[in-house]
Amino acid sequence: MPGVRVLAVSRYRETRPVGGPAGQSAFLNAACLVDTDLGPRDVLEILAAVENTLLRERTVRWGERTIDLDLLLYDDLVLDDASLTVPHPRMTTRRFVLEPAVEIAADFPHPLAGCSLRALLDNISAPHPLVAIVGVPGSGAAEVAAVVADTVLARPIHAPQPLPVAATGPQAWRETVAAWSRPLAAADWTADPHGTVIDFWLDMIPAAACGRLAAADAARLEAEVARAAAAVPAPQVVILLTATADALGERLAFRGRQAPPTDPFADLAATTATLAPPPTSAAALEELQARLVRRLRGAGPRDPRIPKAVLTIDADDLGRAAAEATAAVEAML
Repeated sequence: MPGVRVLAVSRYRETRPVGGPAGQSAFLNAACLVDTDLGPRDVLEILAAVENTLLRERTVRWGERTIDLDLLLYDDLVLDDASLTVPHPRMTTRRFVLEPAVEIAADFPHPLAGCSLRALLDNISAPHPLVAIVGVPGSGAAEVAAVVADTVLARPIHAPQPLPVAATGPQAWRETVAAWSRPLAAADWTADPHGTVIDFWLDMIPAAACGRLAAADAARLEAEVARAAAAVPAPQVVILLTATADALGERLAFRGRQAPPTDPFADLAATTATLAPPPTSAAALEELQARLVRRLRGAGPRDPRIPKAVLTIDADDLGRAAAEATAAVEAML
């Protein structure tokens, strides 16, 4: 194509299908490095034109296709709008993307992860991968984590107690730090490629406590979390489940009724009792969710405690969220 010069192409790798309908054939995956004077949206249009020429059909998500061309990275550009997201939002957990990309551009930087493509591949190649699937109370993180762990044969570790989202004194937050640290410290971390899936993450605690503690107490809590995090394994991947205020409000209302034997929103129990009635409660949870997003995706120097691979999944539909999270973890292995 005019304005595009191909610099390198990786070898092709045959990989098992991840996500999508059952019974699919194997896929071929490769990566290429190009030099271009075109803008990112023009490059995307070129890729779509190639797909159309080769009769790409979009009938089933993640289904079989003749060809699928994705724009993974464009220099150090970070862009997220309705038409284009760069870097590609799911590339940091996809071995079938990172292996060919590292073959031809190992030192290419990922602007959000703050590291090279080689470091991203090393990150998901840990002998015992640890994945944290997290979200505000009512996001369904515990339910989704259980589905993912069961599907990929990983060990599940659930939060021993809920996040004290309404606590205004430091004691409840300190108790949560201790409670969440204990199962991580006690677990056996021998090499196992199936890994461990948890539904909590220590760095959620200071994000949730922000604005609810005096400055001095907040600083002490941040230091306490840092000490605790340094003493236990850190997740290689964080999958953040996000939900709209409407969905969170519906779940709060559901929690206020007679709970069925299996309650996917049991972590809302304390929230329902301590926050103001909906929709104020949903708004408070939405604000907490925004703080979690900022902590994981914040501008400026990257906090070394933030995992290199961060994936955000819409959790308004829990079934779809579980399928997305499962595909993300399967793609690591």
